[in-house]
Amino acid sequence: MQYLYDENQRKYIDCINNVQHVGHCNKIVVDSIAKQLLQSTCNSRFVSTKLVECAQEILKTLPGFDTILFCNSGSEANDLALRLARDFTKHNDAIVLDHAYHGTVTTTMQLSPYKFNHGCTIKQPNWVHVAPCPDVFRGRYRLSDNELHDEDCIKNAGNLYAKDVQHILEQNKKSNRTIAAFFAEALQSCGGQIVPPNNYFAEVARNQKTKFSKSKFLNYKFQNLEFTADIITMGKSIGNGYPVAAVATRKEIADSLGGNVGYFNTYGGNPVACAAVLAVLSVLKTDDLLNHSQQMGKIFNSELNKLKNKHKCIGDVRGIGMFWGIDLVKDKENRTPDKHLANTLTDLLRNKYGILISADGPYSNVLKIKPPMCFTESDLYEVIKIFE
Repeated sequence: MQYLYDENQRKYIDCINNVQHVGHCNKIVVDSIAKQLLQSTCNSRFVSTKLVECAQEILKTLPGFDTILFCNSGSEANDLALRLARDFTKHNDAIVLDHAYHGTVTTTMQLSPYKFNHGCTIKQPNWVHVAPCPDVFRGRYRLSDNELHDEDCIKNAGNLYAKDVQHILEQNKKSNRTIAAFFAEALQSCGGQIVPPNNYFAEVARNQKTKFSKSKFLNYKFQNLEFTADIITMGKSIGNGYPVAAVATRKEIADSLGGNVGYFNTYGGNPVACAAVLAVLSVLKTDDLLNHSQQMGKIFNSELNKLKNKHKCIGDVRGIGMFWGIDLVKDKENRTPDKHLANTLTDLLRNKYGILISADGPYSNVLKIKPPMCFTESDLYEVIKIFE
């Protein structure tokens, strides 16, 4: 379900917890976890077929990949992805996008401008190089309001942002630094619900593979982005909130770990975690939630843009599927971010109207909408009505 209840049984529409991918307390997922708990929770891999079944089902959704490595969190997955890239390429450095957040272990904090640029005790190391976030609304190559709806203008901005990555590569080559990975979220959430131009990642991949053939590309949701990643990390939502994560890659890359170190994770891929993932994948397919998300995205786009046209405080709305952001501004001409309004609205929506939403982005002015996939048209229209 897409609702939460407090101790007084007050109902809230959940517009923010996409970790519960197929809904809170989904019966199929809960029953699958409970059944496996009664059978076996042993971490010894040879006593259960769940790990193999789970890996096979994930790989069915990822053409071109043949290897899954399990762990317990997105932070672990991203840390392992960096290790794979370094071991395979024999290079050391990484390129990340500004405002990115990749996790809470030391290495992933070092990869996260969202953290090290905002008072974190862990600072940017010399092996991390930050490229501009491909934000076409308030980034380096910002577009006018009319251009934001022009595919050619968006594509041109994507090319310019990709050239910034190429510039970093060229500068590092001159200083004899080697790049192991371009590490990016396909959709930035902490960065302000950013949807990069469709051609951006393809251009980055084309430029880098042309001149740095050993460099690898890490990405999360890469479908429809016109390129193929070498390593994909996934966490949080694949277990509907149960602690599980995974790294998808190819055998030739996974084999680079080798030696006596290899890779083993005591709880990674345990039977209960795999039961959760298998159930989530089953619900996604049975309930046709991918298609549902695409259809909901069209309604979000239409209704949120209607709000934008009515209210001067909305500078931009952007998103895809069930992933949307409302960029609040003090004035539309200068696009001055309005953090105070964002904080006021999140509190008001929760306390008075029972709508759970959050604010984020580099200026904390973007309302984030990313509900569970079972979020309905009725829920959406109720939220829009309250927004009005």
